[in-house]
Amino acid sequence: MENGGLVGTQGRNRNFVLFTIAVFSSLAILGLTDNIRGTALPRIQEEFSLTELHLGLLLAANSTGYLTACAFTAALAKRIGMKACLITGLVTVALAGINVCFSPGFAVLVLGFFILNIGFGMLDISTGVIAATIFTKRTGTMMNLAHFFYGAGATLSPVVSTGLMAARFGGLLLGWRYTYLLILSFALIPVIPTLIGRLKKQERDGKTGGYAELLKKPALWLLTLLLAFELVAESGTVAWLVLFLEKAHSFSGERAALRLTLFFILFTVSRLVLGPLIDRIGLLRTLIIAPSFAGVMITIGVLAGEQWTPLLYIAGIGVAPMFPTVMAVIAKLFPEQIDRAMTFVLTAIGIIIVPANFLIGGLINQMRLILTQTHGEAGVGMAYSAGYLFLGLGCFIAVIFAVILRARQKRAGKVV
Repeated sequence: MENGGLVGTQGRNRNFVLFTIAVFSSLAILGLTDNIRGTALPRIQEEFSLTELHLGLLLAANSTGYLTACAFTAALAKRIGMKACLITGLVTVALAGINVCFSPGFAVLVLGFFILNIGFGMLDISTGVIAATIFTKRTGTMMNLAHFFYGAGATLSPVVSTGLMAARFGGLLLGWRYTYLLILSFALIPVIPTLIGRLKKQERDGKTGGYAELLKKPALWLLTLLLAFELVAESGTVAWLVLFLEKAHSFSGERAALRLTLFFILFTVSRLVLGPLIDRIGLLRTLIIAPSFAGVMITIGVLAGEQWTPLLYIAGIGVAPMFPTVMAVIAKLFPEQIDRAMTFVLTAIGIIIVPANFLIGGLINQMRLILTQTHGEAGVGMAYSAGYLFLGLGCFIAVIFAVILRARQKRAGKVV
């Protein structure tokens, strides 16, 4: 396997191993830390007496922080390098744990989540660029393998966070606050291999234009739109599955958290098993098949009643390959402008996801107000069902853009 993004001849293998460890461990920590909110949100809602609209605002702050990071990470990387950006992102995540843990009120908590997601955004871009730089062979397989570690961390997150929130040390209940502080501190672990390794500065083709030239390419816009709606389903599952099961089907917090764990188990195994198949099936064909499957599973899982809720976890099989496969397509279609292309795509999807998260919360809140007047307490579950169906809709919209993209690339003779 080539490792052209790494420095030196004698130290090339050493650096490749170090940065592979850095990427894999960073994504594992990202999965672990990013998905605490699924089990923490009901407890945060209770402590601060929040409505669903407040929760939508909190999730929108997440996306806004992520968007902010996307807007400046590429420019910062030009000054300090992508390696330093990765370290900065990891440290930011760890420090945000202090803010979240000691938030005296909702406004400060929103600020803490905003800062936390700045760190997440920097991690996403820097790990994506570094991975695309060093994994130049079997890109689809390696990208899905890298994001398998995200899934592994995400799978552990509900179980670990639920256990820690109920744990006591010296008579002190950790709760959601100290759980955030403890788990976010794990972000310091990948700093070690990142500090040791050396990464060569990315060289650009002199004929390659800047953002103006890049933005003229329809493929970039189509990738952006399909990934944005895919992420509505992925991030929405993390944020709303536990609440949906609790409100719509009266699951206990522990039982609902276990179901989120099942989603991530299937999500993780999917990335591990399907990775080698994706290069054979084709990257663009995968981006049609995967969201179609996820959208069908989510829609049936919501509409068919409690006995069909396992389909919501099975949807993880379709959700899992979409993000790493889009990253692999970017690496294939824009090899000389990976950092710019990824920065634009992740920034643009942040702009879309911010109102989407707020819309889901607002939709549930408004439907709850209407439906409880006509259906009583059952209206709450109906409102959460309506909001969760929005995630399935996001998958189907992603399919439309994937079909258009593949058709365009096929006409151009550049199907990947």
